[in-house]
Amino acid sequence: MDYIVLDMEWNQPWPGSPSSKKVLPVQIRGEIIQMGAVRLTDRELNGEFQIMVRPKYYRRLNRRVSKLTGIKESRLLAEGVGFPEAVDRFRQWCGENVIFLTWGFDDITILRENLQLYGLDTDWTERWYNAQMIFNAQTDGSTSQKALKTAMAYFEIEATRPAHDALGDAYHTALICARLELERGMREYDKALENHDNGFHGAEVPGCISRHVYYGYPDRKSAMEAMAGEENRCPVCGKPMESQRWFSQRGHRYMDLAECADHGKFFIRVRLSDQSDGTVRASRLVYESSAQTAQTYSRRADTAEPEGTRKPRRRRRKSVKRNPEEKKTTAET
Repeated sequence: MDYIVLDMEWNQPWPGSPSSKKVLPVQIRGEIIQMGAVRLTDRELNGEFQIMVRPKYYRRLNRRVSKLTGIKESRLLAEGVGFPEAVDRFRQWCGENVIFLTWGFDDITILRENLQLYGLDTDWTERWYNAQMIFNAQTDGSTSQKALKTAMAYFEIEATRPAHDALGDAYHTALICARLELERGMREYDKALENHDNGFHGAEVPGCISRHVYYGYPDRKSAMEAMAGEENRCPVCGKPMESQRWFSQRGHRYMDLAECADHGKFFIRVRLSDQSDGTVRASRLVYESSAQTAQTYSRRADTAEPEGTRKPRRRRRKSVKRNPEEKKTTAET
C-alpha cells in the first residue's frame, strides 16, 4: 500500500476587494494554486508530483500569498492548468488504493472545498490522516499542532527544499512520515484525535481534573454565556456552580473561580476557537482550587479595574484654524 503525502498552496482574496465579495456556489477559504505530493512506499520515497493551478475565481494573486510562496501571477498564467485537469492528473499519478497524509487539517479541507466548488467527487479523499497527530502520539504525546520545522528538528532532518512550496513541504513531510510507524498510527488515530480535540493547546497548570470540548456555538458571546451558565457545573456532582468573575487572557482564553455549594471552589479555564463552518468551539478545563491556581486568579483580579469604575475616554477636541486677520484683531484688542 502506498501513502501519498500531499501539500498545497492556495490563494485568498484581499479583504474588501471585489474578489472577496464574490458569491460562489460553495464557500471556500482559498482557491488552490499549487499541488505537491510525494509517494511513500515501505518507508521509502518513491516518486514526486507537482502541478500549478490557474485560479478561476480569485484570479488576482494576494500579495501576501505571493510573498510567502514566491509564486507570481505570470508563473500561474504560463504554467497553470485548470483545477479539474490538475485533479485528473493528480489522481492518475496517485493510482488506486492509496492513503493520503498531510501536515495539518487545512490541506484536505481546502481540497474538498475546491472539489465541491467544481462539482467533482470527494469520496477518493476519505482515506486521509493528519500526520501531526501521529507524530504527537509517537513522540512527546502533546496535543499541540507542531510546525513542520519543529518535527524536522526532532528527527534531525535538514531542510533541502524550499519552505511554503507545495512539493518542498510535501517532501519534508514525507521524510518525517518515513520515520513514523504509520500502520500503528492509523490504528491509534482516533485516540490521538480525541486527545487533540480535548486538549487546551497551551500552558496548563497542574491539577486538571476535568476537560471537555463543546461545539456549535454561533459566536463567542454565546459560547461564554454557556460556559458561565448551563455548562458551569461541578466536576464532582454535576450541580450548577456559581461564578465569581471571568477574566480574559491572551489567545481568546478566559478564567474564572467557580464554587459548588457542596464541593467548594474550582479554577476554570476556557479557550475559544473559530471553526471552519463559522461556529465557535469552547475547550473547557476544570482544576482543583490549589494555592497555585488561586494565586493565578488573584493576580489577575488585583490588576483588573473594579466594575463600574472605568472612566470614559475623554474626547480630543479638534483644533480649529483661525483666520490670521481674526488673530490680529484679537491681539490688538
